[in-house]
Amino acid sequence: MDLATVAGIVSAFGLVLAAIVMGGGLESFIDVPSMLIVIGGTIGATLINFPLKSVLGVVKVVRNAFFSKVTSVPEVIGRFVDYATKARREGILALESTMTEVDDQFLAKGLQLTIDGLEPKSIEEILETEIDYIRTRHTLGAEVMATMGTFAPALGMIGTLIGLVQMLQNMSDPSKIGPAMAVALLTTFYGAVMANILFNPLAGKLRNRSKEELLIKELMLNGILAIARGDNPRIIEQKLHSFIPPDLRKSVFQ
Repeated sequence: MDLATVAGIVSAFGLVLAAIVMGGGLESFIDVPSMLIVIGGTIGATLINFPLKSVLGVVKVVRNAFFSKVTSVPEVIGRFVDYATKARREGILALESTMTEVDDQFLAKGLQLTIDGLEPKSIEEILETEIDYIRTRHTLGAEVMATMGTFAPALGMIGTLIGLVQMLQNMSDPSKIGPAMAVALLTTFYGAVMANILFNPLAGKLRNRSKEELLIKELMLNGILAIARGDNPRIIEQKLHSFIPPDLRKSVFQ
């Protein structure tokens, strides 16, 4: 679990709630009509903007913001050096015995293509297509969240206009001015909170997760192609070290 995401959401909402409670009471900030306008309107507008399948599929993508398997880049580089060493000593078919240890589908697919004897160019074309698909899928998830972050404040403003219209229509009845004004202000509040504490930060986290995963996939692609070309393990290590900062570059040959 990503503690930063959980801690960020808990602390952000917690501090807002704490400020509300300290300033008076929580009950004055609960308004069902305002919630219906902002939450229902945001979901509806998102469904208009994206296909239903894309909106439902974003749930799986959002899980990456909370649950993500951290991949150690130096460890991946070390594994490729081991694969290259084994391939040079025993032949490329010797990598077949390592397939049971590979838990990454992208890496497993690349190694299998190499074992099957495909040309490096063909392997590159297949795996690049795979990377493009991953990029598209992640971009869509972040885009849905960012779009919801755009719609929520807009729906809040619509709710504000509704509340103001209701208030102006009942200026002669002071008892109705308060509830109408509450809808006017709380819809803006709900929209701003949802956009700036939930939707937009999650969209940013998903973009960062996507960059991290795509970096790993590009590293794996370069390692697989180097093995397919029969490059020296030392050369492969040097090539893959270009993907990480200098302070993390530790050679297994030293």
